[in-house]
Amino acid sequence: MADEKKWGGEPFWGLGYEWDPNWVLTDRQKELRETLIELCEKEMRANAKRSDDELLYPRRNLELMGEHGFLALTVPEEYGGLGENHVAFTMACETIARYGCASTAMCYVMHMAAVQTIMLRPTPELIEKYIKPLNSGKLGTLSYSDPETGSHFWYPFSSGAERSNGGYKVRKKASWTTSGGFADFYVVQTTSPDFSGYDDLSVFVIDGDYVKSQPSLWDALGLRGNQSGPIEVDNVEIPGDQIVGPIGDGAASNDEAVDPWFLIGSSSVWNGIALGAIDIAKRHTTRKRHVDVGMRVADYPTIQDYVGEAVMDTNACRLFVVSVAQAMDWATDDNTKQLEPGETARAEFLHWAWQIKFEAAKNVAHHVDKMLHACGGSGYKRDMELERYVRDAKAGWVMGPTNEVLRQFVGKAVLLGFDALDYWNQTYNRRVVENEVKKLDPAAKRELAEQLVAQAEKDEATAPKTTA
Repeated sequence: MADEKKWGGEPFWGLGYEWDPNWVLTDRQKELRETLIELCEKEMRANAKRSDDELLYPRRNLELMGEHGFLALTVPEEYGGLGENHVAFTMACETIARYGCASTAMCYVMHMAAVQTIMLRPTPELIEKYIKPLNSGKLGTLSYSDPETGSHFWYPFSSGAERSNGGYKVRKKASWTTSGGFADFYVVQTTSPDFSGYDDLSVFVIDGDYVKSQPSLWDALGLRGNQSGPIEVDNVEIPGDQIVGPIGDGAASNDEAVDPWFLIGSSSVWNGIALGAIDIAKRHTTRKRHVDVGMRVADYPTIQDYVGEAVMDTNACRLFVVSVAQAMDWATDDNTKQLEPGETARAEFLHWAWQIKFEAAKNVAHHVDKMLHACGGSGYKRDMELERYVRDAKAGWVMGPTNEVLRQFVGKAVLLGFDALDYWNQTYNRRVVENEVKKLDPAAKRELAEQLVAQAEKDEATAPKTTA
């Protein structure tokens, strides 16, 4: 790795390598980072402005990444990938968001999470059709959201699947799908055939030609290139080999693949945006002079305080993400261990992954504003690029699982235990129910009892038949 960070052959104008935790990266990972920075300087950063201005999907940026192997970064070398681990993935996501294009970085997160969901349960058919062609530019994405449940994306109310002609007929409505209308394949989660409750989920791969979308309707505050709009899969028939894992494996797949990869990747994007804003603030404040007092903006103690705190807080978030990624690497033998259904590794660290997303999203929202303050009125103008970083950063807090959901998850798990989280809405708070019933008079209690008995009889009549 070069001792000095370069930008177009010149010293980089932002933070140097002395402010990057280089000790967590292998020599090869440092070389991959150098390649990404070069791609960002030569093309990806300029494309970011066009994507933001024109709501343009960053296809060229993603093609560039495919040409250099990054679309298969964590895929085993035997399938054409770079064979890298979770730490390398966090580095790549952070680097793209920092030096290049945050929209591209988020599309990349969703692509790699889709790839790794397939790689959790690989089959020869899935490998041949979706994994080996990645370096030719084949792009995937996740589609797990639901218009009825919002950021509770693990609860796919508007979906379903049934067996059909030796394969499956799949229906799916999603409210937010990054790369919607542009991905070549979509990894989707639906309720299972013979659905028995909301923890009974299955995962399928749907080819892009069979996905309905309206990308022209996408118009957002930030991440304007990522085209995260609604999609629909309207009772599409797919072959039986396009299910990922066994029927009913969706909940386990969420915990072992989707959430871990998405959370370490997206957290790294938020950290990269924060670093990119700090880089811009350093460039501006060290060059801008107030001739009346003979000082640069960087010479004011207040500005030094802003930047110092931003660097320390952001590096704390970076190392928090890296530590969780390292834990996943240790649990999976550097992302080489093939897990059988029922076996977990990354899932053991899921509650840590919730924490890194919360902290990274909170940090970036706070410090991009401070960097805007440091740059003053100049930072408000679009030609400095800082205002784009500010807008892109705001997505972190509200992207599902939202920070409100995550802090409740953690607080509830700490105080009441993990079982109290009740993802699948299968338990009830008996104390609350009994307290509410106490408020009813005798007539109201009888009315409620009759309603409950009638509902129980209806549920029993429609419940799936079980065999002894």
